[in-house]
Amino acid sequence: MDSRVQQPTPPELEITGSRQLTGWLAEHQLSFTFTTYQAGKLFLIGLKNDGRLSVFERTFNRCMGLVAHGRSLWMSTLYQLWRFENSLEAGQQYQGYDALFVPRVAYTTGDLDIHDLGVDAAGEPMFVNTLFGCLARPSATASFVPLWRPPFISRLAAEDRCHLNGLAMDAGQPRYVSAVSRSDVVDGWRDRRTDGGIVMDVSNNTVVCEGLSMPHSPRLHQGKLWVLNSGAGQFGYVDLARGVFEAVAFLPGYLRGLAFCGDFALVGLSTCRENRTFSGLPLDAELARRDAEPRCAIAVVDLRSGDAAHWLRIEGFVRELYDVAALEGVQRPMALGFKSDEIRRHIVVGA
Repeated sequence: MDSRVQQPTPPELEITGSRQLTGWLAEHQLSFTFTTYQAGKLFLIGLKNDGRLSVFERTFNRCMGLVAHGRSLWMSTLYQLWRFENSLEAGQQYQGYDALFVPRVAYTTGDLDIHDLGVDAAGEPMFVNTLFGCLARPSATASFVPLWRPPFISRLAAEDRCHLNGLAMDAGQPRYVSAVSRSDVVDGWRDRRTDGGIVMDVSNNTVVCEGLSMPHSPRLHQGKLWVLNSGAGQFGYVDLARGVFEAVAFLPGYLRGLAFCGDFALVGLSTCRENRTFSGLPLDAELARRDAEPRCAIAVVDLRSGDAAHWLRIEGFVRELYDVAALEGVQRPMALGFKSDEIRRHIVVGA
């Protein structure tokens, strides 16, 4: 007889919500979507008609940046930028879903390591071109058109010098960006991970906050500039008058992805890779102090109290998230991908 203890097999994928998450989604008439480039998945989270959680996923290679704009959903992948359109009108359903996002337009950019996305006042996309350290637009004839780069970056080069990553839009214009460092040498940001992070005002080329640990996901909401101090596990805002980051909540994970619904924020958490990039960060010491392990999740944070009011916990092969977008007025979303014949048969006639 084999007396060895059989270890339980870890789940391939398990997604669970906190006890009141479904009620919160119903109350706010909200669903949301998030990307994981590590697993190459786009997830869409909503509610079934019986009030239970709906989890829908599609496979896209290295999907990262995500932004919802009207009926459109923009998403970056390994070498393309995609525009999805909701093909359902109000009151329509498709297989029990009330939003069906269909990929309609793609720009082939090459592997630019696209991070955050934005949509301007004309409905046109722009993105953070992390490889070249600039903001850019897609092009019908080129890989990208540069729009802006930090003044400390001496020239456009495919060297990921400062790890420019985050973008906050303001009234259809790019306003703030985040970067891991001010480095102007190839891959220089990796030496400044613990406290070299900055947030910049694009409109006047000034640094509005510094001393952060791998900041991500700047966003403007309710008159404040919110940002994730990712390497410290902190969600908070920049006091622009003093140039100081004010932490609102500590969350047990490496933070990336931020969206809002009223007085609540949806924040993405990732477990930490065991390599140099994610080791030795302030997050490690804070997790140890709190006797906690990093987790992969979406946290719903109440902006009024800083409490994590609700959770979506993700376990199994998905360990890292990148971006999250709120889908207001949508109960149960889905999307078409390219691995089945469904997209071949779905035809919509335009007006």
